[in-house]
Amino acid sequence: MTLLKYLVIPATIIVVGVVYWFLSYEAAGAAMIVIFGIAMTLMGWILVPTVADVGPTAPIDPEWHERRP
Repeated sequence: MTLLKYLVIPATIIVVGVVYWFLSYEAAGAAMIVIFGIAMTLMGWILVPTVADVGPTAPIDPEWHERRP
């Protein structure tokens, strides 16, 4: 899946926050919804590209063992 498909849900949340603002004129609730959408967008932008990564991110030392002194 592309990054754009993963960002549809956060974008929808932001749109809901904007619509909520125009329908209710309540700043606190609209701000919380929009900030939550922005946080989800940021999290998705950072974490979604790492979904396909498997295995360790550092080289493995074949000589190392956790119980060896």
